[in-house]
Amino acid sequence: MALQHSPYLLYSDGKGNIFEDETLYAVGRSGWDAFPVELNEWIPLPDGGSLYELPGRKGIGIDVETGEMRLCEKGWAVAAFVPPAHTGTFLAAFETSPNAVTLPLFCYTAAGWYDDQFMVTAIRIEPDIRQECAGYDAEKIETGVEAMLQAYPQNRLVQHLAEKCCRTYTCPAARNYFLGRWECPIPSSPACNSNCIGCISFQPESESITSPQDRLLFKPTKEEIVEFTVPHLMNAPFPIVSFGQGCEGEPLLMWETIREAIAEIRKHTERGSININTNGSMPKAVRALCEAGLDSIRVSTNSLQASWYERYYRPNNYRFDDILESLSIVNQFGGWSSINYFVFPGMTDTEAEYESLRSVIRKTNLKMIQWRNFNIDPDWYLGRMGITEPMEMMGIRNLMELIREEFPDLKFGYYNPPMERIKGVFEKDYAK
Repeated sequence: MALQHSPYLLYSDGKGNIFEDETLYAVGRSGWDAFPVELNEWIPLPDGGSLYELPGRKGIGIDVETGEMRLCEKGWAVAAFVPPAHTGTFLAAFETSPNAVTLPLFCYTAAGWYDDQFMVTAIRIEPDIRQECAGYDAEKIETGVEAMLQAYPQNRLVQHLAEKCCRTYTCPAARNYFLGRWECPIPSSPACNSNCIGCISFQPESESITSPQDRLLFKPTKEEIVEFTVPHLMNAPFPIVSFGQGCEGEPLLMWETIREAIAEIRKHTERGSININTNGSMPKAVRALCEAGLDSIRVSTNSLQASWYERYYRPNNYRFDDILESLSIVNQFGGWSSINYFVFPGMTDTEAEYESLRSVIRKTNLKMIQWRNFNIDPDWYLGRMGITEPMEMMGIRNLMELIREEFPDLKFGYYNPPMERIKGVFEKDYAK
């Protein structure tokens, strides 16, 4: 039997069961609009991905007989979470009822059913295996947690990483730390100088969404930071230590402590990479950290247009241009600069955003784009951003191809690269 030309639409019965609707082909969404998606843009749902229903929302599909778009009336719409290392290219297409609750802070990638498997509109943007489900052994992780808690019984950061990040949130970076490998997270700041509408660690009670994580409640000391990061840098394969995590505010607000910690770390070992994940709001602090030995920076942004950036981040006492200056400063010191680019089909791939991205790459000498899925309710985000009309868009895949063509030395990925990768050393296997 010949296969249909496109995956079938998925729907949920509201009881945890998902079905395919063989009268409708699945479509994708960019911005406010739904579009047909070519078969070659779908991939099997990767290991570690998941599906969830969207209450109060009806899926949009293409009628297999008429070719017209219509709603699926059989149940709730379905979307996919695509796991790290993959970037979604289309959102799930649905129509939201007026009384529907705001969706939680997850990504909502288009999904369908084709050839007896779930399919999603995504690209594998990163070959690194560091957060793949198959690499996590729960028993070994728990053994590592117990060992580190015994080794550092008074260290509040190790306790936070163990109890909150690893055991409660199953944070991939924290789990890797307790397995003694790769990137070690360093939550650093309980405060923030942004008021992001999609913040994952703090939401005002007046908002219709809740943060999925609790924010760090203490200020770590230099000693606490150095105590557990130096052994990691000295012993882990492809080691990185990273200030700035999802369970905290803005690490640059703790820059004096971080500067002292970096200087002390480098007294003990030159091995590995010291990174900061940040909003890039304090260029003078970034310069001080580079002088102390910071190796790399990753600046998060929903957009490289100042107006869109400021609507989302709602910055306190800094400007959009500050984040560009911070990226430039790290490059002036010979460091590695990345942006943590929140990909939202229909906004990230507009002509104006494309031109802004090109300008920033040239202006800052950017080294890498981490194409991250934007965890946010699409309707809610577009409404909060004041986007009411459809915009001209080029498609996420096409955007990536154009950037690759113009900037062949710019790296694409999903994670902070270790120093060995930055220096071009690839002979070792991450899995070992």
